[in-house]
Amino acid sequence: MSFAAIRLIGFILGIFLITLAVCMAIPMITLVVYGRSDDLSAFLWSSLITFICGLLLIVRGRPDTGQLRPRDMYLLTTASWVVVCIFAALPMVFISHISYTDAFFETMSGITTTGSTVLTGLDSASPGLLIWRSMLHWLGGIGFIGMAVAILPLLRVGGMRLFQTESSDWSEKVTPRSHVAAKYILLLYLGLTGIGALALWLVGMTPFEAVNHAMSLISTGGFSTSDASLGHWTQPAIHWVAVAIMILGSLPFTLYVATLRGDRRALFKDHQVRGFIGFLLVTSLAVGTWLCFHSDYGWWDAFRIVAVNVTSVV
Repeated sequence: MSFAAIRLIGFILGIFLITLAVCMAIPMITLVVYGRSDDLSAFLWSSLITFICGLLLIVRGRPDTGQLRPRDMYLLTTASWVVVCIFAALPMVFISHISYTDAFFETMSGITTTGSTVLTGLDSASPGLLIWRSMLHWLGGIGFIGMAVAILPLLRVGGMRLFQTESSDWSEKVTPRSHVAAKYILLLYLGLTGIGALALWLVGMTPFEAVNHAMSLISTGGFSTSDASLGHWTQPAIHWVAVAIMILGSLPFTLYVATLRGDRRALFKDHQVRGFIGFLLVTSLAVGTWLCFHSDYGWWDAFRIVAVNVTSVV
């Protein structure tokens, strides 16, 4: 790898860190709204440290030369996860007083939308910490990569290639300019998150719970505001809305863009989508029927419980 490519990767990582530092303002606002100013300093210091480190990476300006080859793209994707997690873990250490190892694990689980957690007592945890965990899912789901797709063409780097390395989305390119596609994808991601939060609020969650779970579900992550996760809410409508949001977040976003640009059958004719929906439906029906005959659940409740679990696992 050339020195110019390393400088270019460092410059992009610096932009990511500055973005991460700015995003910490949302947990700060949340803490102010909920009157938990005692946790405010954790995010203030974390944001300041992250911003300074990001600034140091971009202070020399945009590299004039340097092209990223496919293997460099994979390095950039992996490096972005690791570097962002190093700094995103700081608020968890300051607030929860857990070890940095546990905080890094929690953060990496969030950024990669894995959903495993080492934290307990979430029902009484700091609202700033809870919204930060959900935001890590949201940013890791498509936020950082979508932003990279938007800025890389300005650095004369093919952005859609990076999107494909991170998202496993090999659908046909939907626009001739990758930064235009990124704009559509980010707007769709934000719009679906808002719709999901509104739907969850309408069926029984509080606004705070709805926003947290919308970010977690649309990114197909798994973090919750309760130790019992979705089992904390007994309303069937909440479970069905969660299944719908997870499915929407699982489909290729480039196909959403194609649909909005006039190809009305883009989603339905794609073999990925048909196979995915078919697998979910057949598996949920089969396992739900088995559960109905081997438990006290009625068929509809058995199907609902299985659908939530099958969708979340897949």
